[in-house]
Amino acid sequence: MEETGSWGVSHTRVPTESRPGHVALIAGFYEDVSAVAKGWKENPVEFDSVFNESRHTWCWGSPDILPMFAKGASGDHVYTYTYPAEREDFASTDASRLDTWVFDEVKSFLQSARVNSSLMSSLQKDQNVFFLHLLGIDTNGHAHRPMSQEYLENIRLVDSGVKELVSMVEDLFDNDGRTAYVFTSDHGMTNWGSHGAGHPSETLTPLLVWGAGVHTAQRVTEPQKYSDGYLQEWQLEGLRRVDVNQADIAPLMSSLIGVPIPLNSVGVLPLQYLNNSDQFKAESMYSNAIQILEQFKVKMAQKKETTLSFLFTPYQLLTESRQAEFINKARVLIQLEEYEEAISLCRSLIGHALEGLSYYHTYDRFFLGCSVVLGFTGWTSYVVLVILKTHAIHGRTHEGRHTHLTSSTLLIGMFLIIQRSPVTYYIYCLLPVPVWYSQAIWQEHKALVKYFRSLSWVLSMLLTVCAYVPTSTHSSLQLKQGLPLLNQMISWTTLGSSLFVPLLSSTRLFHRLLSIFLSLTATYLLLSTGSEALFPPVLSWLMFVWINIEQEAMLSQGISGRQELSTLDFSENIDITKIRQLKLDDIRRSYFFVSFSLVTLFDPASVYCFLTVFNPFIMGGLMMWKVIIPFIIVMCTFETIQLWKCHHILHHYLVLLSSSLHPSFLQHFFFLVQDYGSWLDIGTSISHYVIVMSMTIFLMLLSLMTHILTSRRVSLWRTRKMHFP
Repeated sequence: MEETGSWGVSHTRVPTESRPGHVALIAGFYEDVSAVAKGWKENPVEFDSVFNESRHTWCWGSPDILPMFAKGASGDHVYTYTYPAEREDFASTDASRLDTWVFDEVKSFLQSARVNSSLMSSLQKDQNVFFLHLLGIDTNGHAHRPMSQEYLENIRLVDSGVKELVSMVEDLFDNDGRTAYVFTSDHGMTNWGSHGAGHPSETLTPLLVWGAGVHTAQRVTEPQKYSDGYLQEWQLEGLRRVDVNQADIAPLMSSLIGVPIPLNSVGVLPLQYLNNSDQFKAESMYSNAIQILEQFKVKMAQKKETTLSFLFTPYQLLTESRQAEFINKARVLIQLEEYEEAISLCRSLIGHALEGLSYYHTYDRFFLGCSVVLGFTGWTSYVVLVILKTHAIHGRTHEGRHTHLTSSTLLIGMFLIIQRSPVTYYIYCLLPVPVWYSQAIWQEHKALVKYFRSLSWVLSMLLTVCAYVPTSTHSSLQLKQGLPLLNQMISWTTLGSSLFVPLLSSTRLFHRLLSIFLSLTATYLLLSTGSEALFPPVLSWLMFVWINIEQEAMLSQGISGRQELSTLDFSENIDITKIRQLKLDDIRRSYFFVSFSLVTLFDPASVYCFLTVFNPFIMGGLMMWKVIIPFIIVMCTFETIQLWKCHHILHHYLVLLSSSLHPSFLQHFFFLVQDYGSWLDIGTSISHYVIVMSMTIFLMLLSLMTHILTSRRVSLWRTRKMHFP
């Protein structure tokens, strides 16, 4: 750095995952989160990249990252070399072999160029890219945690490997000084070996740039205003630090090799890294501004086409006249050799264009927000009305006019058709119509004890085995012996049978509840990494306390005709003629039910009893099941309380009452969603909204699932009928 390059810190954005990070680095934009539906592996839409703009690109590394850039490239000039996906194993004895594979392949490639004249001819041309994806450090960080011996050894391996390859490249090209090097990371990692969120340890990554066209780091004597401690930790207090946003690296690489900036890049060229003339910098910044301005124009034209002319409000800071003024003035300043002013003006234009892009991206937010609020309000009103009419008000309501529904639907539909709105807009705008209309036209709708004991013993033994398996697996991974096959078989078998085994037990209240709690706790143990394994037993104990509290509350109210808990059966049919009216106690129970805060730890190590080879869908599904298990326990308890406490009030109406509490929370979180501030705040606000939004549907599905789990019974064999003469 002191002689040939510059350094700084690259600021990433959430989610700090491999694919979004690489898209930002190589394509220059922050990918839409819809890509997570494909496991961050495939392209939801094709996009331009530095690789696509290059003459040739050779890539070595992970099969999860490299193919997406080759797939989106035009022509056949991006060559990828990947190792088998099975090598990305968190239980591997040494994940650094992934990086060793990359270094060995690149060395072999460079050596073959000396005897392959055709390949050497291609390498001698300009605008070529070599891309090395080094995954070993990330994998060792997940498996052994940062600062472990394996992690530090992997860093030394990468350090020596990069040094050797730089020497080989320079020798191959006879030290012609025409090669530039960029060394950075797609994301960071926490001390416990995870990434994906917005902690500084995940969003701050090093950026080292040296070689051809790179400015040497300036020496400074005054303290630099950074509080993250990297200056002192890396002992670089005397060299100027130049920070960038992660997307800025794409235009930097484009400038270094002399190719156009990727089409959809929103990065701003960091001129401090370039060792070029002021004219070159001004022209480059002008090209950067025009490239981002074109994106703004396209977005503005799209929104103008889908909005009625008298309703369209353009972005005032960058109208068509203002755009022309910016461009003309920048060209004049460059011609007059006022390069500093031209660069400043281009940066101002880029800032306005990026703000304008955000403005048009969120142009319909208020309109769609009103539709969402109407839908939530309508749903809440409908649920309350259904409950009141069923359990508090007897009689029929008058049927509304069907013409209201038809006319409203046609009116909204015609408005959306005229505006040529996307399909999703129809869902947002038309969904509240039938919900509100439904309120107007709604009308009233019409030998086992031994077997249970043996099953309980089996479940208890299974619980003991499941408590041992994580410990055994952890020890095996620590010794770098991989995941034992027996442990893996036990884990998958336990998971698969956790919802089936309770169906074999008696449907008597405590018999069935104990079977459910034990089988789910066994699965939770396999998905635990520490003291969190105590959560299901403690929660189950709390649920039994809740049942007894409700029983005592009934006694204190002097309610007669109470049935003993031990005699209750989940499979008993409800007598519709005895359905009682809604009471205030039912609202209290529903509120208590939805107020449970269930917390779990999203750690990849949670799934190591099931698999260690990276698979985002299976790992994500297992961790989500870990989250759902406590909800099932609470819902089963809620089903129990309604069975005996509420004296024939239909259970699904109480679930509806519980779900009617969610829209009030939902509207609160809806208005807290933000697209400004830190990316941690933005991601948190969106996450809260999505989680609460999905709760109503989740409760309905969970209610159906627990009803089957508590009231249904499966017999593995049937008793034969005996006929006697």
